[in-house]
Amino acid sequence: MTLAETLRFALRGIAANKLRSALTMLGILIGVAAVILLVAVGNGSAQAITSRIEALGTNTLTVTGTNRGAGTGLTLDVADALVDPVLAPDVQSVSPLVTTSATITYQGAEHEVGQFVGTRPSWFDASNSPVASGMAFSVDDEAQSRRVVVIGRTVVDELFSGVDPIGQQVTVGGALFTVVGVLAPKSATGFQDANDVVVAPLRAVREVLTGYGPLSSILVEAKNPEQVEAVQTQIATVLAQRLPSTGTGTGTGSTPYRIQNAAQLLQTQTETAETFTVLLGAVAAISLLVGGIGITNIMLVTVTERTREIGIRKALGARRRTVLIQFLTEATLLSLIGGTLG
Repeated sequence: MTLAETLRFALRGIAANKLRSALTMLGILIGVAAVILLVAVGNGSAQAITSRIEALGTNTLTVTGTNRGAGTGLTLDVADALVDPVLAPDVQSVSPLVTTSATITYQGAEHEVGQFVGTRPSWFDASNSPVASGMAFSVDDEAQSRRVVVIGRTVVDELFSGVDPIGQQVTVGGALFTVVGVLAPKSATGFQDANDVVVAPLRAVREVLTGYGPLSSILVEAKNPEQVEAVQTQIATVLAQRLPSTGTGTGTGSTPYRIQNAAQLLQTQTETAETFTVLLGAVAAISLLVGGIGITNIMLVTVTERTREIGIRKALGARRRTVLIQFLTEATLLSLIGGTLG
């Protein structure tokens, strides 16, 4: 029997039971579609996480305090000590940060900002947060405690609909701040809106909002991504001198700070996302397996129903191999059609 005849007989067998064949193909369709959809969701989530972490910069480290209430919190002196060409030669910049939430008012309209950041101008490059319009505040603005702000896109949409925000004055904590720039929009993934942010000079924020307590964190930028591990060791050496471990009397203690490596965080999140993708793929593969078992079951039923036809064909000289190929061709066609649709 030629290939064309085999295909013709297989199509005829499929067409003889249209409803049963359609339901069988539906099982494969759902299985294949589920595999593609769930793996795509997993990969998309992994890429979104990776993009967000990379947007923060893979050559940055974040130092956070772990015991602010004991008088050992991060201070400006500690941040300035990290800019040491001898002990930390691979550090590009250091940006101390204080972060709080605040209500911004403009001409009667109010907006609650979850991230009101006080920092230095080096933060814009270190955190990969460029200014799209206007300009960032300067070192002189920070030194003189000038009340100027750079706002995110969400703040613009909430307060300045149809109005150019540059040069406008907003009220924060009872004080007037002048908008000097607007940050470039960032992709919003996760529960926190990355564009709902306001950035102002560190001294001005401490004067108006947070006071002169410990810093929230310190953002350290390495000269290049390859030197991040070296920078982590270098700043750990400086911090060990400035913020010694709190002893417990037994020779052991805990450090009052934590150093978070963006590159390590990226690697951890990537591995987690890959595991999540594999898990989703495995769950979807079960649906595909069920569809395959459905085809096997239907072909067994089909063989049982067509026992007389098989006997007649063998009596006319058809070999066992020929009959087997015919039924395998029918099963293959069902799988290919369902898989293609899926």
